[in-house]
Amino acid sequence: MSAFPYAAVALVAAFASQSAAAACYLVYAPNQEIVYRAPSPPVDMSREIHETLPRVAPGATLVFSLDDQGCELTINKLPLASASAQRGMRPARADRG
Repeated sequence: MSAFPYAAVALVAAFASQSAAAACYLVYAPNQEIVYRAPSPPVDMSREIHETLPRVAPGATLVFSLDDQGCELTINKLPLASASAQRGMRPARADRG
């Protein structure tokens, strides 16, 4: 059985509830290697993921889960520049509709 249905349900549940918070964040490199796993997000979650994740890990995929199993051991193979870039980000621009 594929993990996709479970991931889709978890994602919908997270979006449906404003108070929902992820328990574990995983970043997969383009070769499907886990390059980040921790209870704290690797990017600024107040911004669009497609704006922030490519700056930290180009071509990577961010997956977050409400389940914290396996997240006890932190993995961080992201470049050190990503941590400083997150703090020094510009404010979001207004839409040009």
